[in-house]
This record gives sequence, C-alpha cells and structure tokens, in this order.
Amino acid sequence: MKIILTSLLFLFFTSECLCQEKFTLSGYAKDSLSGETLIGASISIRGQGRGINSNQYGFYSITLPVGHYQISCSYVGYQPKEFEIDLNDHTQFNFELAPKISLSQEIIISSKRRDANIKNAQMGRVDLSINRIKTIPVIFGEVDVLKTLQLFPGVRNAGEGNSGIYVRGGGPDQNLILLDEAVVYNTGHLFGFFSIFNGDAIKNVTLIKGGMPAQYGGRLSSVLDIAMKDGNINKFQMEGGIGLIASRFSVQGPIKKNKASYIISARRTYIDALVKPFVSKSSSFYGSGYYFYDLNAKVNFKFSEKDRVYLSAYFGRDVFDYVNSRRSFDVSIPWGNATATARWNHVFNKKLFANTTLVYNDYKFDFNAAQNNFKLKLSSGIRDLNAKVDFDFYPAPAHKVKFGGLYTFHTFIPQVVTGNQDSTVFEPNNAQKKFANEYALYIQDDWELSEKLKLNYGLRWSSFQQVGPYKKYTTDADGNKLDSVSYSSGQTVKSYGGPEPRATLRFALNDESSIKASVTRNLQYIHLVSNAGTTLPTDLWVPSTYRVKPQISWQYALGYFRNFKDNTYETSVEVYYKDMRNQIEYQEGYTPSLKDAEEDFVFGRGWSYGAEFFVNKTKGKFTGWIGYTLSWTWRKFPDLNSGEKFPAKYDRRHDLSLVGTYELSNKWKLSAVFVYATGNATSLPERFYVIEGVLTQEYSRINQYRLKPYNRLDFSAIYTPVPKKPRRLQTNWVFSIYNVYSRANPYFIYFDQTGSPYNGTLKVQAKQVSLFPILPSVTWNFKF
Repeated sequence: MKIILTSLLFLFFTSECLCQEKFTLSGYAKDSLSGETLIGASISIRGQGRGINSNQYGFYSITLPVGHYQISCSYVGYQPKEFEIDLNDHTQFNFELAPKISLSQEIIISSKRRDANIKNAQMGRVDLSINRIKTIPVIFGEVDVLKTLQLFPGVRNAGEGNSGIYVRGGGPDQNLILLDEAVVYNTGHLFGFFSIFNGDAIKNVTLIKGGMPAQYGGRLSSVLDIAMKDGNINKFQMEGGIGLIASRFSVQGPIKKNKASYIISARRTYIDALVKPFVSKSSSFYGSGYYFYDLNAKVNFKFSEKDRVYLSAYFGRDVFDYVNSRRSFDVSIPWGNATATARWNHVFNKKLFANTTLVYNDYKFDFNAAQNNFKLKLSSGIRDLNAKVDFDFYPAPAHKVKFGGLYTFHTFIPQVVTGNQDSTVFEPNNAQKKFANEYALYIQDDWELSEKLKLNYGLRWSSFQQVGPYKKYTTDADGNKLDSVSYSSGQTVKSYGGPEPRATLRFALNDESSIKASVTRNLQYIHLVSNAGTTLPTDLWVPSTYRVKPQISWQYALGYFRNFKDNTYETSVEVYYKDMRNQIEYQEGYTPSLKDAEEDFVFGRGWSYGAEFFVNKTKGKFTGWIGYTLSWTWRKFPDLNSGEKFPAKYDRRHDLSLVGTYELSNKWKLSAVFVYATGNATSLPERFYVIEGVLTQEYSRINQYRLKPYNRLDFSAIYTPVPKKPRRLQTNWVFSIYNVYSRANPYFIYFDQTGSPYNGTLKVQAKQVSLFPILPSVTWNFKF
C-alpha cells in the first residue's frame, strides 16, 4: 500500500510540475426539471479523445492547460449541452440537461455514453435506467430490478419467479447489494418472488460482475449498487400505481426550492384484503393472511456549493399470520430489513471531492407461536453499524483517483428460542451472539495512458476480527463440553486479513472496438449458509470465526467489445475463470437444531468458468438485447459426495435471454421476453427399501440429476393516452402476460407412494410441482 501511494503521489506531482499552467473546470451534472444529479454523465472536450464521467453524486472535475475549449455534457435520455470557454482561471459550471421528449429516447438500456462499453476500463458492468426496467414484463406486473438483471448474461435466477441472483457461479451471499450505500441482507418479499426495491424510489442501478473496483469489497462475485432518487428540488410531484396484488404511491418536492428536497415512497400488497371477504368469520382459519410493505424516504440539503447532506431510509416487512381457532393456535412470522444512511458531500477544492457516510442496517426474522397459554418465540438476524469516507481526486486529465476507508461493527444473532407457559419461562441453551469488527482501506486510479491504452488498477486491504464477549468451548468427539475460554467485550477471538489487488486493462483497437482483461482478488468474511435451493428468511448469516475461515476468490476475465452503426449495436464476448476457496456447506445428514450452526459446517473449494455473449440494440423504435451464457460451476468438498466434485445447485450449462421493446406509436409500446435455461441440478432418490414397514430412500450423488429445461415467454403492452391539451395528470396502463404459453416449469420433484408393501401393491411415482401457469395482469400508473 505504501509503495502504491508513494508511486502515485510522485507521478501526479511530477506531471504537474513538468506541464504548462493548468486550470480546473468542475461542477455537477443535473436534470434541469427535477434537479436530480446525473450519475455517470459524460463530460468531453471537442477535438480531444479524453473526457471524464460524473461520480456517484453527479460531481465532475477536469484539469486542462490554458486555452479555448468547447465542452459538452451528454447523458442517455437527455439533450446534450455544449458551451465554449476561455479557460484562464479555475471555473465552476453546472450542466443542467433537459430530458428528451420523444418516448423512443426513454427506452434506452443504460445511463452512460453510447461508446462507454468500448472506451471504459471496466468489464462485466451493467447500467440500467429505471425507465428501461419499467418496460420489462414481470410476474403480476410488479416492476422488479432483480428480475431484469437476471436477463443479462452471467446472471441467473434461483428458480421460478425468484428474485435472487447468482453471478458467474457464485452463491446468493456472494453479491454485495447496496441501497444508498447500506448493505441489504435479504432482497426478497414473499420468499423471494418479489424484490424489495420499489421502482418509483430508484434513480440508478449498476451491476458489476467482473473487474470489481477496489472501492467495493466484502463479497466474491458481484456488486449491485442501487441509488435512490433525491427528490424533485424544483416542484411538487406525485406518482403511483394500482395493480392486481399491490399498489404504490410516491410524493416528492422541494423543502426549499433549489436548496432542499424530499421523497417518500410506499408500497403494499393487499393479498390479505382480497382473500378476506371469501373467508367466513366462522371459519377456523379466519384472521390468517399474508402481506408485505415497503417504505423509502429521503431528504437532502444543499448548504452551499461545497456542502450537501443526504438522509435516507428504508423499512420493509413481510408479515405472515396463521390462525386455527379450533385448536387455539396462532402463528405470526414477520421479517424484513431496516436501513438508515447519512451522507455528507464536501468539495475541498476543484480537484478533491469527499463523501462521508454513516449507516445503520438491521435484518430481523421472528417466529411467534401461541397455543392456549403456551407461547414460543424464535428470532435471528444481523445488525451493522458502519462508517466510511471516500475521496475522489482529479490530479491530472489522465487520472481519476479514488481512495478511502471503512469500519463496520457486526452483530450476528443466531436462532434464539424462548418460550413460556403461564409463569414458567423456557430458555434453552441457545447459540451465542457473535460480534465482529471489519476494516478496509483502498486506493484506485483510472489512468488513461494513451488514446489506445487505459488502466483501472487499485489495491484494497481488509481485516476482520471476531471479538468478545464470547465463550469458546472445547468438546469431546460426541460434542460434550469439556472446557471453555471466555473473551471479554472487544477482546479479539480470531483475526483475518489480507490484500485484494484489482486491475482492468483496456486496449482500443479502433474507435469501434477494444479488448479488455481483468484480474481481481476478493475476500469475504461473512457468509450465508442455506440448506435450500434459494434464499429463505430463515437462513443464517454467520461471521468468520476460529472455525470458519474467510472465503477467497481469484477471478480472471478477457473480453472483446465491438459497436456497429454509430453505436446503434453493442456487442461483446467475455470469458472468465473464477477460483473460490473456503466454500461452506452443511454436512451430510444435517438437521436444524439450537446448537451453533458452525458445528455442522464442512469446507471445500469451488470453481466456475464460461463465456458470455451479448448483443444490444440501443437506438430506434425497436430496442432490446440477446444474452447467452455457456458455463460450468463446480464444488468439491472432502466431506461431501465421497470427496468427488459435483455441480453446484445453480450450475447451468446454457442460459439464453431475448428481450425486445417496440414503440408502435406515441400511445403504444410493446415488450416481450423469452428465456431458456438448462434445468437446475438436483439430487434424487435412486432406490427404495422397505425396512420394518418403513419406506426408506437411497439418494444419488449430490446434484447428479437435472430438472427439465426452463423456458418461458412474457409479453407486455403499455398504453399512454395522449390528450389534445397538456394536462398535469399523466397516466398509462400496463397490460402484461407472464408465461404466455403456460409452460409447466419444474419447481421441485417429490415422490408419491400408493398401495402397501405388505401385499405387493406399493407404487412409488415421481411427480413434478410447478408454480405459475399463464398469469395476465394489469396496472394503472399515474403521475402529476
């Protein structure tokens, strides 16, 4: 780290001293109507190949020699803006871009310059505009960020209708998912069928699945960075939608015009309200139901051109209630996330921008049951307190440096069971809470060595400490506790750490094509170990401890990128290889219990490799993309599958997505999605025995079999009335059909038995369970 810092500082100061007098142009890129900052807007100098992109807060800075320049700012979906300047002093200029009126300009796939995929030293990056996401047909018509990302090569879903993502052979816990810089630990509602992200509150979505920059860490596979809207700083605005199973409503506007703004966005399902009229009050199940809700809120204050504060929060809950009045039995299961983020932007000078962040996040799962006078409660979760600071430094036109550090205090709450009957309290010997400190420092540079060569390189150093209070036990072969060592609050139980180098190199073959290569090393200190094929709210997050080592990965990628017809078509081919160590699974024969889950872990390695093909049409009335992935994902554990390698449960040989949107007129917009994927890997019983009258199964090797291939066609049509006179109220109708040809895709296989083994009539038959047939839906959206 010292060597890199010294080298960078020497390079920067040397370049400053040897060059002629220079001045800096800096400012922000904004939406002229709402005042929202534009992330990744392209600022370029006419006649020169170099330029700069605005950062996560819309800030840009570029240093140039004294002279006359034509500066332009562009952002997809907006009218570009250009101005001339005689640069002979440090200058501040804010670009305010007007959105394009034509609908065909809104259905772009990303928020980046048209040739960014060629020019940037970044691989495996997907930028999505929320307007594009809203055109994709999804189940029940609910706008879903994660389901849209599943349509890109290298990103897979966890199963029918599920919002979880698996990136390049990684598990669901190996994705760093951020909402306004707060880590989100559970991304799904209704056991994963809907994501927690409300499209009306989202401004920008970025997925990085390869060549992860040094500013991100703590996960092996990918980063999903989601930014919430800041709120319209110029005028009051309301929008929302009413669908078949859920409705949403948002309100935003200025607190003080051009100084402060807010946004509040809420969403709730009404499955419980729709079902309730059909359940008689005399029914023993009256009062049962399920619903989920989300609340996003954000305010921002602009104290000066140099200082701005953002406060944002998210709160979401799933609530499942089951009532059986005949048996006096009640169950209530609430679970969900809560996050709060405070950020302070400060511009030290024309070349140095800083953001300081404080984050609180909490994921909690509760199970409450009561029968007569007996009550039982099970709870688990994870809670974080986080502080970080990030600096953007623009020392020279060819360099954009980012550096910073973070600290997180983790609290891991295992499955804790308590109960009582009258005055008797039931408190079993639950697993202990665990506490940990996580630190990281990083520095990275986006260095344009020449017009053809660009390098993004950096180093991250991370450290993790399991700390007390904690009691470590010594046990015998049967798990009986023999002795213990106690650790006081804050005392180190076990420490891990190490370097995480990152580098991506781009070589431009010409203006339309380039070759890129990347290598990254990642460490992951917290883990989600699941005994199911998808992420469930009951799954536990656990830290690295004296038993559990951090996961480690090296990922290598190589890609060819080519654009055609003035960047109308973007194409790419990327190949990758990922090696993963210290992977975690439950041991064979595992059954849930109250003991520490670590005692049932086994450890091994994993590796994945594949090729991703992508063709994307970005202009015209017809837009869309084709994504295809050919891949292999393997696991090998000494204590599983007799030590032989086996395919991971999310291994898929072939994965194909076709996405198209056609603007039929200024009133109608049509979209369609077709997906095909190799069936999920699964283990099935191969032999059945009757032992003392009990049917016993003998299972295959791990994931030896495949379910049937998955395929589905979805369709949607958006109708936007065009009034003869402009109106404040704007509306549209979204008609969608999920699974048009009602494909019975397998969800899981079970074995049904009929007859009796005693008279020779026993029959065992495999049966497939499928979830969703053809599902039409309609949603009415409004905005004023």
